[in-house]
Amino acid sequence: MEKVRMGAMPVGGEEGLRRSSRLRNRFSGFPSRSELGTSPVSVPTAEKPLTENTLVRPEVRWTSSGGDEDEVDMGPRSEEENGMVDYGDLDSQTSFTAFPPTYLVLRLSPNIQPAAVSWLVRKITGKKGEGGAELLVRCEPYGGRKKESLVLHVSASKLKFLELAEYMELKKVDCQGQLREFTVGDLDNFLHSDINLDNLLTAAEKQMIVIHELENLRSIAGESCVPGCPSLSIFVGQSIFQTFLTESLITSYYPLHDDAELTSLGDKWYWAFFQAQPFEEIRKYFGESISLYFSFLGFYTASLCAPAMLGILHLFFPDSASNYSLIFFCIFNVVWVTVTLELWKRKCSELAYVWGTLRMTKWEDPRSNFRGKMSMDPVTGRYQPKYPWWKTAVKVYGVSFPIVLVCLFGAFYIMLYSFWIEEILVEMQHENGSKLAAILVYVPSIVYAILVYLMNFYYRQLASFLTEWENHRTQSQFERHRVTKLVLFEFVNNFMSLFYIAFYLQDFNNIWGLIMCLSEQQVFVMLIILQAISHFQEAILPLLIRKAYTSGVQFLIRKYPKLAKIMTDEDEVLKGSKENNNASTEDSIWNPASLGLQTLDATDPRIDKSKAEGEQDPYEGTFDDYLEMFIQFGYVFLFSSVYPLAASWAIFNNVLEIRADAFKLCKVFQRPIAKRTKDIGAWQIAFEVMGAVAIMTNCGLLCLSPELRALSPTLRPAEWLLLFVVIEHCLLALTLALRQLIPDVPYQVKMAMARLEYQSRQALKNEQTFKSRRQLTRRFKTIHGPRTAASSPKATDSPGTTSIGSSSPIARRRVAASGKNL
Repeated sequence: MEKVRMGAMPVGGEEGLRRSSRLRNRFSGFPSRSELGTSPVSVPTAEKPLTENTLVRPEVRWTSSGGDEDEVDMGPRSEEENGMVDYGDLDSQTSFTAFPPTYLVLRLSPNIQPAAVSWLVRKITGKKGEGGAELLVRCEPYGGRKKESLVLHVSASKLKFLELAEYMELKKVDCQGQLREFTVGDLDNFLHSDINLDNLLTAAEKQMIVIHELENLRSIAGESCVPGCPSLSIFVGQSIFQTFLTESLITSYYPLHDDAELTSLGDKWYWAFFQAQPFEEIRKYFGESISLYFSFLGFYTASLCAPAMLGILHLFFPDSASNYSLIFFCIFNVVWVTVTLELWKRKCSELAYVWGTLRMTKWEDPRSNFRGKMSMDPVTGRYQPKYPWWKTAVKVYGVSFPIVLVCLFGAFYIMLYSFWIEEILVEMQHENGSKLAAILVYVPSIVYAILVYLMNFYYRQLASFLTEWENHRTQSQFERHRVTKLVLFEFVNNFMSLFYIAFYLQDFNNIWGLIMCLSEQQVFVMLIILQAISHFQEAILPLLIRKAYTSGVQFLIRKYPKLAKIMTDEDEVLKGSKENNNASTEDSIWNPASLGLQTLDATDPRIDKSKAEGEQDPYEGTFDDYLEMFIQFGYVFLFSSVYPLAASWAIFNNVLEIRADAFKLCKVFQRPIAKRTKDIGAWQIAFEVMGAVAIMTNCGLLCLSPELRALSPTLRPAEWLLLFVVIEHCLLALTLALRQLIPDVPYQVKMAMARLEYQSRQALKNEQTFKSRRQLTRRFKTIHGPRTAASSPKATDSPGTTSIGSSSPIARRRVAASGKNL
């Protein structure tokens, strides 16, 4: 969940203060006076000194000084805190303990002004009430040399992680094995078996917490521009982190790999060809989004086994029976597509429940780039940007949609023009028979391939710009509209040529054999050749380029010793060696210490690690991976009647795809930012639409097939068209019926969610009942006051008290009158 900070309003408001106070109370031994609204009777004293694994809660008694707060009585008790060895790591930027693990690296621009750096660091480390994030920051040794970037390492204390985990409503498994929202007040119930404070939150969840806080750093009243950049104006509520990214003040940001965990994960993943994928380990390391992608890829690959077996069996049928088997094969495929996608919805619901993300978008907060007037949300009570929904709708349907249609028609026309030129060149070749004409035949295809690449590149930028300009409120809405634009364009570029070959040439040239040959060749090329090239480019080529670059540098160093000395001096500066750093301080433009920045030790291994991983390419997300599957899905099912072996080749490709994608994530790219998700989003709709289109294309191909038309030569073309419409509508009705009959959420998940909701309501009800009874007890102390002798009426009739069983009518009237004031 995202939070927009306004003025002195902390995260979560009063509840955020209470949450922080409870944490400090537990782990520092000093209860918060702001939480309890009380004053101490005795000074807190510890019964015994602190040890590494033991935290002592001192004896403190607080008495109520007003309000409805409960009386707190905390006696001396020692608690094992399961791994809180560095008890000094509480919530301080100047804690005497070592800097915690780095969860995000920020690489700043060499041209950034010191004032902007100071302002950014103050925002990151500042208090919530002042618009800060209360995170921890260290910088790498900085010499101030020209073109040298300042590198910041961002982390958080254990207490801050716990506090924000509750605020973000992360779900964890408690001692009873039930998945429920994590709360600080019930921390002990989440520490069980091998779960301690160090591994209660996964590495991916800690990354999400840090990036969540950075993305929700907002400018407050009185901040009209970025310090040091007077021309860079900002408005109240604008995301500071996104502003620095947009203006290239932050050139890159990425988390660091954990070598030990990465090696263990690789042994179970891309090196284990005959084992199931470790989805839980993937989720803990890379986050739910990437784990869900590999889950879908594995599920989709397993679902291809049935059509692959039927496609292989189809080859062994005699020619007389192959036509009937082809009809059965096409009908089976279109039905199997629907069943597969519905079963995936159920599988996805199960995974989302286990991961605690099933209902994460119910109250999804605005994304960091959402623009609007700051106002209080009537549902959550938080200050958030507000933008009229009808303005977004006008932008989508009045501007973006027409532009997308123009681009689609342009891509389609370029494809047709390429085909027309190729037909003309083929005719010229037949007439002349020269070698030059034979070579020119391939020119239109080469030019078209180059144009498709360029169109894809610029159209992606256009789609991202339009979607950002539309100003969608949530990240899920933004991704859905962006994916829709890109999928439409990719569909035209990848499949319209097959539609042209299969239907246009059939209708006018009547060369079915050539159509089958062209379509089969194109499907084979797309599924095998191009996919193999893609695997090589993504996983192998970057490693070869990096190795060639290293070898080239080493060769130059051996051949030119002076160059080696220059490169060594630069490395010393970038590594921040003490000698070089101290020598260059006088020549530097500014010193991080003057900005209050603390520096990592020069021997810290994270310095070399951040430099090495900073040179790797960033992982752009799962869009391209889903797009590859979407295109493959279309080639397998859109024209299954043309090439029944497509499913078999797809399985072979996907087995390599899993290993190649896993390898590039672990070895080639930077560690991606972990993201939470409950499903595959807009891609689910894209696959379902592709399944519906597959019904129409397969029915159309079957009705146009000369072999099938020979079975009933008396039917006229109009009757064949009517037959196509009837079969197509029947299959569409069947798929709709299957979607209704197969529930999206399994019964077990529904029952578990209902049980969790019931328990949450009961807990809230019990808490409210307890508070009500305490309030009644405080207000009417004499009604339930202590009795020295239950059977003695004199004990209840003492002066200044009124017994509930008193026979005095005056006393009864007083009680009744006081009750009306409730």
